[in-house]
Amino acid sequence: MNGSEGFVRMRTLQAVVLLVFALILGRLAYIQLVDSRYDELARGNVLRPEVQYPPRGEVYDRNGEYLVQSRECYDLMVIYHDLDRGGFDTARLCDVAGISRQKLDRELANARAYPRAPRLVANYLSKEEKLRFDECNFRGFYTVYRTVRHYPRQIGGNLLGYVGEVTQEMLKRYTSYKAGDYVGISGVESAYESELKGRKGVKVLERDTHGAIKGSYMNGLYDSLPEPGRYLVSTIDARLQLLGEELMRGKVGAAVAIEPATGEILMMVSSPSYDPDELVGRERGNHYMEMLRNKRQPLYNRAVKSRYPPGSTFKLVQGLIGLQEGVLRPSDRHVCRGGYQAGRLKMKCHEHASPLDLRYAVSTSCNAYFCYVFRDILENPEYGSVKEGYEVWERYVESFGFGRKLGSDFLDEGNGYVPDRAYYDKRYRKSWNALTVLSLSIGQDALGCTPLQLANLAAIIANRGYYYIPHIVKRIEGRDSLDARFYERHYTMVEPKHFEPIVEGMWRSVNVDGTSRMARLDGWDVCGKTGTAQNPRGRDHSTFLSFAPKDNPKIAISVYVENGGFGASAALPIASLLEEYYLTDTICRPELLERVRNMQIHYPAYDK
Repeated sequence: MNGSEGFVRMRTLQAVVLLVFALILGRLAYIQLVDSRYDELARGNVLRPEVQYPPRGEVYDRNGEYLVQSRECYDLMVIYHDLDRGGFDTARLCDVAGISRQKLDRELANARAYPRAPRLVANYLSKEEKLRFDECNFRGFYTVYRTVRHYPRQIGGNLLGYVGEVTQEMLKRYTSYKAGDYVGISGVESAYESELKGRKGVKVLERDTHGAIKGSYMNGLYDSLPEPGRYLVSTIDARLQLLGEELMRGKVGAAVAIEPATGEILMMVSSPSYDPDELVGRERGNHYMEMLRNKRQPLYNRAVKSRYPPGSTFKLVQGLIGLQEGVLRPSDRHVCRGGYQAGRLKMKCHEHASPLDLRYAVSTSCNAYFCYVFRDILENPEYGSVKEGYEVWERYVESFGFGRKLGSDFLDEGNGYVPDRAYYDKRYRKSWNALTVLSLSIGQDALGCTPLQLANLAAIIANRGYYYIPHIVKRIEGRDSLDARFYERHYTMVEPKHFEPIVEGMWRSVNVDGTSRMARLDGWDVCGKTGTAQNPRGRDHSTFLSFAPKDNPKIAISVYVENGGFGASAALPIASLLEEYYLTDTICRPELLERVRNMQIHYPAYDK
């Protein structure tokens, strides 16, 4: 090898060495100046961000009483990397935190997969448990302050709902949450989650080389305070709700009361209900499973979900449609000889005077009268066929809020059901007429309504033809008004003038000669309508709707008691006592109160 070749090799080697050094220097510069991952890893060794949970907004009743409050509690967290390598007293930790050894071992095993990330070990530690924990000084464990819900009146389980932990399945719906966060599961807690939840903050703590907390990083420069949730003022009257739940105890059904002038829900009882405090704390899961196993389904909100036949209360709608369509006049009289008969078809009726006009038919709840009215609506010669007449009838019914959601602020509100022409075409192979569906005249057949829709019907009649969408919240902190839809009047297809004979009939039913005389309250001009709904699985259902007073009404109410028998037997006394309490602030019929409290109803479908 001559000198020139050696020189070339030396230069080549120098170039390679320089290139390697350049690559190393470039990589170091990139790591130092551009890539933040290593900086983050370094910071992770000395910094510990702690989530600061906000208190959820509180919920008041319409008179300022607490319905839902936030109560102090703590989460027990662990960072596996910081655990004492010499071990710790696991028995003592389990005792302080109130958890089992199996749960502790399971959570530590999960934390080991991400040793530098905080991991929840136990939640719902009380203030006393937190103080005991602080005295023990378990390395690697720490507590985080948060709040849980408390329901001081222990009412309104289905109405208010409850708060639970976000599960992996729920993360698909709540994309802004993380597993372990709390979220409203049902009722008001769920419907107004965005207002109640608040906004989380963060506190960045600095650790020394031994992992001990030195204090807030850079004097709190990167900290952010949690923002509490907004409080809500509900439309509920807590005292009325409490009485409603007491009167419905032991029964299956629902009771809903509305202020007609605003659409505000004064009371919403679903029975059986549950104490929402039972779904808070470490035993929440056990209580939840017990409720799921209960055949009477206490977690199911019958007030907005159940689809019940309205029974005779629906005769009011038939009368109004007949008046508007011009096939009925208030003075029209029909004969009732123990019921209605057409060929082989017969629909029975109870004993009363005959013939009778519209007001008396409403008052006495005559089946035959409204069979005539229903047939006249469907067979109106202005329409080409019964089926076209039925479609007109269906549109009227839907204008009263049936067969669809009312648009309330309950996320799980049901539609009820109004069968359409296609339903009967399929069921009877297109061969049907007014007699085929005659049981619709008295609120039977496939017709289904929620108790909320029935209470809304009472409000519509009280207002003589319109309603405001029923809603459960009156005011939200920091807002001047609610959603605009709650201030809009919704009119039925029936003119106001046609409501007067129906109202008069309801007034007579209570105050003169009808089926609702037990609902009379001196000086309050109560109007009411009883209903007995046929039940293929046992004793008939009892229902009653009412409003008072007759003019400028303050309350409209519907009560539905499954297997309760006649409308006047179970639903009427409950509704009447609730009206009396709301209007007079007292109850002057202690015998009736005791009778309702002690009422025993057999539920073979639930109890077998």
